[in-house]
Amino acid sequence: MPDQERVIRIRRPYLDLIAAGTKTIEVRVGYPGMRRIRPGQILLFESGDAHCRTQVTGVAEYPSFDAMLDAEDPEAIGSEGMSRTELLAACREIYPPEKEQLGVLAIHLRLTP
Repeated sequence: MPDQERVIRIRRPYLDLIAAGTKTIEVRVGYPGMRRIRPGQILLFESGDAHCRTQVTGVAEYPSFDAMLDAEDPEAIGSEGMSRTELLAACREIYPPEKEQLGVLAIHLRLTP
């Protein structure tokens, strides 16, 4: 259901980037629950007591982090000035290879009240 709000926990630095409007793509691996995310759906990202409400504008799937970084805007994924190597390392720090094998989702977001 696209109008169903979903809460997703996220590390605070990434939450801050989303709240600032800098990070407009959230990267996740293809867990069954993540695969159910659809355009139009409201996602409430939270870290501790901080939260940020967004709406999904699109979801793209890739076979690997490398393929995702080849196709998506790196500035929309990480903080300004992060290199491709740094972004790849950040993704792989969060998700080990066996999780990456589930597929990689680039969830496109926009802030919403």
